Amino acid sequence: MEPENPLLDDFVLSLSRRRPARVCFLPTASADSPAYVAKFYRAFAGRSIPTDVTTFDPTAFARHPARTADLQGVLADQDVIYVGGGNTANLLAIWRAHGIDRILRDAWLGGVVMAGVSAGMLCWFRGGVTDSFGGLAALNDGLGLIDATACPHYDGEGERRPTYHRLVAEGFPGGFAADDGAALYFRGTELVEAVSSRPGAGAYRVAVADGQAVESRLDVRYLGGR
Repeated sequence: MEPENPLLDDFVLSLSRRRPARVCFLPTASADSPAYVAKFYRAFAGRSIPTDVTTFDPTAFARHPARTADLQGVLADQDVIYVGGGNTANLLAIWRAHGIDRILRDAWLGGVVMAGVSAGMLCWFRGGVTDSFGGLAALNDGLGLIDATACPHYDGEGERRPTYHRLVAEGFPGGFAADDGAALYFRGTELVEAVSSRPGAGAYRVAVADGQAVESRLDVRYLGGR
């Protein structure tokens, strides 16, 4: 989301088990937008070994080495898998149709760093707040690597915060929210810290107490120093 601000991308690369990192982009949520794929390569070329896996173009699907060889092996050999934004519900359906959901879980268990923005944040959780169906609504069938719900764009879209609070108050599982420019870093299933590429960007826990949503702001480390 911040082409002129590499701080969050730098942080993701710092978690890699190898240098230079092998980074694979999954643009599924944007229907494999060529412009989005090009943005990824501009951001990561020259400081990593970038590649991508697409699913929408049948000819690209057939040509891609991950299809002619072993998709599971290709993704397991990455250091970082970076998932782009777009329609989370579509992303999950397509991944499940091709078995990519299972492959990603295996890669995660094998130590590959999983990262992403917007839909690429939300997909790792058991559910959260999505605009996949038009207006904002609950998503209940995320990958569930993190057994909690999530809400991206917490400060970037005016209805995100009140929608998440309403859903949690109504019985939706609680979880985590992140402002634009903030990221939640989990090691396994445990939250290690929240970081940000913008001063003041926040991250939060949201839970229910006495039938009301309760928001607690997390400590956030600004990656730009002071």
